[in-house]
Amino acid sequence: MAKDGEKKTCGQVMDEWKEFFWNPRTHEFLGRTASSWGLILLFYLVFYIFLAGMFVLTMYVMLLTLDDYEPTYQDRLATPGMMIQPTGKALDITYNIEDTESWDLHVQALNIFLAPYNESEQVLNNKECTPDDYFIQADSGEIRNNPKRSCQFNRTLLGECSGLNDLYYGYNVGKPCVLIKLNRVIGMYPGKERQSPHVSCGVKTENSDLIRELQYYPANAAFNLMYFPYYGKKAQVNYSQPLVAVKFHNITFNAEINIECKINSNTIANPTSERDKFAGRVSFKLRINRKD
Repeated sequence: MAKDGEKKTCGQVMDEWKEFFWNPRTHEFLGRTASSWGLILLFYLVFYIFLAGMFVLTMYVMLLTLDDYEPTYQDRLATPGMMIQPTGKALDITYNIEDTESWDLHVQALNIFLAPYNESEQVLNNKECTPDDYFIQADSGEIRNNPKRSCQFNRTLLGECSGLNDLYYGYNVGKPCVLIKLNRVIGMYPGKERQSPHVSCGVKTENSDLIRELQYYPANAAFNLMYFPYYGKKAQVNYSQPLVAVKFHNITFNAEINIECKINSNTIANPTSERDKFAGRVSFKLRINRKD
């Protein structure tokens, strides 16, 4: 043994480490006997099983309070959001009339989006409803009226923006169509006294002369009440969101135009906050380039 204050040799240090890993005299491994290691492992095993059990029990109790068809709590704005199709890049619809590829992407996006609105699909999956009345499908106590039916929305309602007669939705001649939809909100009643919410569009900041003629489809630019209330994706598997199309017939070429479309309703609050630019409205840029 080295005396106090003397420096240990490398062999002594190695012997001490070997004895720490395994002491043949006391049968200790890493400073503990087999029974000591067994008690520690047993403690942690029981401890983590208890934690896992508490987690599973908490999740089970929470799941008992949830409804598979409707959220228990809905923390939503008083005004639902809106969106357009085609979305373009960051809601920027820019193309050149002479460049087919620049507007063909928008045409293809509209074709894909409107495919479920074909009359054959709607007749097969959805019901022909009474216009201007809510399509209420109440449950009978705890007996659910599921699956719930949905009302037909045929793309023919979109007129010149349906893509049936004009295969290019006006993009090839500088008279493009833009589709507008209201975001789905479970249990929302967007109008009263048989007054459906309707859409209005206009230039947001620039001179209004940049857009001289708009046409809406349906003609009243309304989301008919028969498509409400919405009962959720699981309850209404074939639900078709109502659409409003706006066609820009006479627009100024080679100019970037900021357009805003908003919802007008006697039950939905008018959008006032600039913090949420999609609450009850949607803003997008439209630029159509053409050689002079």
